[in-house]
Amino acid sequence: MQLPLAQTAYFVPDIRRAALDAHRRFGAGPFFVLDRIQLSRGTHRGQDCPFVHSSAYGQWGSVMMELVQQDEEGPSPFRDMYAPGESGLHHMATIVESLPAAYAHYRASGLEVVTIAHTLTGTEFAFIDATRTLGHMIEVYEGSQGLRDFYAMVRRASEGWNGADPIRVLG
Repeated sequence: MQLPLAQTAYFVPDIRRAALDAHRRFGAGPFFVLDRIQLSRGTHRGQDCPFVHSSAYGQWGSVMMELVQQDEEGPSPFRDMYAPGESGLHHMATIVESLPAAYAHYRASGLEVVTIAHTLTGTEFAFIDATRTLGHMIEVYEGSQGLRDFYAMVRRASEGWNGADPIRVLG
């Protein structure tokens, strides 16, 4: 099964501060911010998992960079790795044609599907625990047109970008 890398994500205490830092250090951006992202439902290791979070999405070369912070406490794939105030690499994301096939592939590879969640628009995504083998989680999405359009919008904004307005709030 082909599982191409689509995104590198870092867990941070403050997405805006981290976005400005990533821009200054690496030329990444511009970053598009979604505050207090709500889910319609989610489970993490068998427990309800609303994990309200905020994310900033920018382009870092050929790969999207996500900066994510957890806004409300509770079980989540973020808290599996980081306590409040900590930061670091959290996950690599991949876009697949079939989530059930991806789940079966990862399980057959000895990796556990630890979180399954749905956005308010109905998009399902999951986190696979690869911390023992890779040191981070893997996030998996099905390749809907809306998701592909979002990735393309972030990439297009970075093309020829002059560094102005590195943080842009969505919604």
